[in-house]
Amino acid sequence: MPETAAISVVIPVFNEAATIGKVIERVLNSGFGDEVIVVDDASTDGTREYLKQLENPRVRCFFHAVNRGKGAALRLGFAAASQRFVIVQDADLEYDPRDYASVLEPLADGRADMVYGSRFLGGPHRVLLFWHYAGNRFLTLISNIFNNLNLTDMETGMKAFRRDRLLELKLSADRFTFEPEITAKAARARWRIYEVPISYSGRTYEEGKKIGWRDAITAIAAIFYYRFMD
Repeated sequence: MPETAAISVVIPVFNEAATIGKVIERVLNSGFGDEVIVVDDASTDGTREYLKQLENPRVRCFFHAVNRGKGAALRLGFAAASQRFVIVQDADLEYDPRDYASVLEPLADGRADMVYGSRFLGGPHRVLLFWHYAGNRFLTLISNIFNNLNLTDMETGMKAFRRDRLLELKLSADRFTFEPEITAKAARARWRIYEVPISYSGRTYEEGKKIGWRDAITAIAAIFYYRFMD
């Protein structure tokens, strides 16, 4: 990965007071956090207060007045990004910024417009939650069928983009349906899409995981909507 590559890291966050400080620290220490943009989605657990007192010239924080969802937070972060490449980083500790080098490489060398960091291509991962794994694979299969792709992990929380291509898309999903939306619209725009293996330290629901079976049903509906109706 060229040292001259300029990166904006966008972190959407909602009620992650226990992890947000550590995540920001890991991003800043990754060697790729030229610009870190944190968008708080109206947290109520102290996350907001922590971010307001944060003083670091490389970190810019934005705040939603009301909870609008991950997709809305990402749109605000994308609009604020100023660097050549944009990477999404979740605010929990499931995704590791040490994987940025491999995720960003296909962008930096000109092969890709978008890169998915796949949890299912052989990287080290915590062994956990079979039904969550099966649900992710099923959603990816449905998305692949309707978008004519061969991804292994459509729902991954680590995605990277060329900023100029990202700004060409008209994104509208407010919540977790961001994932099927960006996939469908990137496929329709015939972006050059790559996948690389990443590590994954999944959480249990007791540890704070927020995605459940209702989100899976919503994602299936979103796959159909963004493929045929949007």
